[in-house]
Amino acid sequence: MTDAVQPSRTSRAYWTVEPGRGELRTAPLSAPGPDEVLVRALRSGISRGTERLVHRGLVPARVHERMRAPFQEGAFPGPVKYGYLSVGVVEQGPERLVGRRVFALHPHQDRYVVPAAEVIPVPDGVPSDRAVLAGPVETAVNALWEAAPRFGDRVAVVGAGMIGACAAALLARFPLARLQLVDPQPSRAGLARALGVAHVRPEDAAGECDVVVHASSTAAGLARGLELLGDEGELIEMSWYGDEDPAVPLGADFHARRLQIRASQVGVVAPARRARRSTADRRATALDALHDPRFDALLTGSSPFEELPATMARLAGDAPEALCHVVRYE
Repeated sequence: MTDAVQPSRTSRAYWTVEPGRGELRTAPLSAPGPDEVLVRALRSGISRGTERLVHRGLVPARVHERMRAPFQEGAFPGPVKYGYLSVGVVEQGPERLVGRRVFALHPHQDRYVVPAAEVIPVPDGVPSDRAVLAGPVETAVNALWEAAPRFGDRVAVVGAGMIGACAAALLARFPLARLQLVDPQPSRAGLARALGVAHVRPEDAAGECDVVVHASSTAAGLARGLELLGDEGELIEMSWYGDEDPAVPLGADFHARRLQIRASQVGVVAPARRARRSTADRRATALDALHDPRFDALLTGSSPFEELPATMARLAGDAPEALCHVVRYE
């Protein structure tokens, strides 16, 4: 361990203090222990879908524990310190990490101390802004390990939010016969072009899919995804519905066509890779994938850390075009 940099005695972090209101709070910051690192944040990312629910106090009580972020403080609905997309530089810790940029599943905070095992180095060729996407890209990697698309498959991704867009960007690298990004918003056509995939409205999507990745978090999207499957096709469900319980259309020909729905959740490595990949391996895979500049299309804005309370309130409102908003720590 090196002691070249003196640790800051305090840190500032963003807290949701009650539904609809957040603030920056200052707290003491301890020095890192032998197996810990002190990280100075460079960027963090706001995942609008999940953090919108947190900001508005809409995390259902029955999933409060499941929804906890790795270094969350407080509890839902608030006060709670929440977030999980942070990129920073190690100021103190093991010699191999000092001075390196790292990614951590940490809330929005300007300096923090975490176990060294909980940070993953960011590859030199990946910009810090893009590196905050390691979280959603890791989620997409896990889903594709679940889906296991094959050469010549016909695939649809339903829902062009951040998770769906990450899945589509990865799938664009597969030798597929057809790949469509399905979303009702015409404005998503530009995003699809940047990702190198075709954008279609739900009513125009092609059927007979081998695999459908569903990430719209709507009952209508789920129903359309099942309609797009060919016989014995599989839908990978990536959506999180918050406090809603969507109707799942299991009548009509669902059973006759032997359709399948499989959940994908990033909390554990997909069974198909669990024996050979750790969560750290999966996160490193996601960071390596972020060498691809097409992921910059998912970065839809940036603002200073000092403005985060106002920024979060704005993004939690009517900001349908927002995907990942980058917070800058100057």
